[in-house]
Amino acid sequence: MTEGSGLVALVEDDADLLHATTQLLELAGFSVVALKAAEAALGVVDAGFEGVVVSDIRMPGMNGLQLFDRIKAIDADLPVILVTGHGDVDLAVAALKDGVYDFIPKPYAGERLVEALKRALEKRRLVMENRRLREAAALAADGMPLIGEAPAMRRLRETLRQIADMDVDVLVEGETGTGKEVVADLLHRWGRRRARPFVALNCGALPETVIESELFGHEAGAFTGAQRRRIGSVEHSSGGTLFLDEIESMPPALQVKLLRVLETRSLTPLGSNETRRLDLRVVAATKVDLGRPDQRGDFREDLYFRLNVVTLRIPPLRERRGDIPMLFGHFLAKAAERFNRPVAEMNAAVSSHLQSHDWPGNVRELVHFADRVALGLGPDDQANAAPTRESSAALPERVGHYEAQLIREALRDHGGDVRGAIDALGVPRKTFYDKLKRYGIAASEFRNGDQDQQVVRGRI
Repeated sequence: MTEGSGLVALVEDDADLLHATTQLLELAGFSVVALKAAEAALGVVDAGFEGVVVSDIRMPGMNGLQLFDRIKAIDADLPVILVTGHGDVDLAVAALKDGVYDFIPKPYAGERLVEALKRALEKRRLVMENRRLREAAALAADGMPLIGEAPAMRRLRETLRQIADMDVDVLVEGETGTGKEVVADLLHRWGRRRARPFVALNCGALPETVIESELFGHEAGAFTGAQRRRIGSVEHSSGGTLFLDEIESMPPALQVKLLRVLETRSLTPLGSNETRRLDLRVVAATKVDLGRPDQRGDFREDLYFRLNVVTLRIPPLRERRGDIPMLFGHFLAKAAERFNRPVAEMNAAVSSHLQSHDWPGNVRELVHFADRVALGLGPDDQANAAPTRESSAALPERVGHYEAQLIREALRDHGGDVRGAIDALGVPRKTFYDKLKRYGIAASEFRNGDQDQQVVRGRI
């Protein structure tokens, strides 16, 4: 658990001690909810509370042990740390056996409380992540598509439902592994065309000599070796949906023919003089921005504009890191079912990898990682892992990855001190914060745990 992201409900009836301990914990990077009575804590703590409770034992009204019993009834997995006087040690030891996470006798060093909180918060985080995994497993059983609560994913689902019944061609943009075919399939299944075929063709997987016949079909005898008539993917998809993946890889000569088909909604197969009308809906997918001439290459501009009636962009995982645990839980449940194994519990190594990895292979890479975890392999068992961003990404992405690495190193060298990192990197303050936001870096993750060694003394 990194300091700066931990929530602590601190219960202490001594106002001076409550103030001093709150300052100590805030200096150590924790977020503190200061409470003067145990009854007030019950208004803050529920089963979804992400933090830890620290409470004195001897207080007027409800004491710390009674508060623990109430919290245990709310959520038995919520860590409670009790602060005790010498006369309460026996009570605290008995409470440990009953489920109290830790007890700290007065007087105590601030470092002792900070270290206990770090361990307790790490435990709480893993508990909450495992609960989210189980929730995601339930979603997996329900077949929920396009899992994610990031604003971009919510908008994407809403847009898909809005256009599913509209006879418009759609261009789907997204990096490798983001789920472009899933989007195309949902457009098909959520619309009126779902009773007709969903036909998928990868334009980059077929040689140029084959793809024309695969797309447009041919009549028997149309060329040497054409012994029988073939219905192409375009005609076969009539009434349904034609999904053209990696459309940017389509040979230029075929782009002209596809443009003609899209404009006329008709087709004349090779070797035939008959023009066949089509009820066509095309969903094309690309991993580059075809709207940019520097990325478009030899892809025809007129074909791009013809396909670009509606454009949907799928964000990469690094832009929606908050969705990664839920997605991982979904895929882990699927993998456990496929391998006939129980769903694995989240541990610290897996959790750390989910948070720190850049996921250049996006959802596809996350699926493979979930498979490995389901089989009992951890993050260190990376023999078949996807290539890193440095080796597989374009130059701007490599530069960005290196820049993020330098920022992390500067923050680490300066113990999370932003001013020191800014001075070391020699960048304007606003630029630095813009880059933290862009790369999803939290300065608090690099703060040291020994910032405050003061001794907190209370009543005995």
